[in-house]
Amino acid sequence: MLPIDALMSEHRLIERMIKLMNAKLAVIAETGKLDLNFVSVATDFLRTYADRCHHGKEEGILFRDLVRKNPSEKDKTTMRELIEDHIYARKTVTNLLQTAGKYASGNVESIDEASRLIKDLTEFYPRHIQKEDKHFFYPSMEYFSPTEQQSMLQEFWESDRNLIHEKYAKVIEDLEHSAH
Repeated sequence: MLPIDALMSEHRLIERMIKLMNAKLAVIAETGKLDLNFVSVATDFLRTYADRCHHGKEEGILFRDLVRKNPSEKDKTTMRELIEDHIYARKTVTNLLQTAGKYASGNVESIDEASRLIKDLTEFYPRHIQKEDKHFFYPSMEYFSPTEQQSMLQEFWESDRNLIHEKYAKVIEDLEHSAH
């Protein structure tokens, strides 16, 4: 298994969430209501899985190691674009969460903004995933020996293992803090 196989597998799960978000847009248009529970789950998924887990491995491991290999200008440019994409996704998810908070506080007009943000994410992720899967991942592996690729894959697994412990330690800390 190549490191990019793990990343592309993660893309398939992200695509499933995007499909659910698209379906939820139709429900919002039909009912005029925002499902706050769904937005909470979707934003948690996008923040934790898509960003911290997936983008975290890309930026913190693959891109870090790739920069050390002195990649071509084309690959450097694509890597910068991907990092900008990740920043855009983070900002859009944060805006969606804030907009859902406004809706929860009674600002029913914020539903239009929430719908627009969900639509932006459902349009963004397929393009971003295609750029990585079709134009960046395979060429990036050419810079690494099989031993380096296996080492990177091991670091991916370690990153995943640590993330789950970090996430739920934070959940407990937040609950403890709110109990006081």
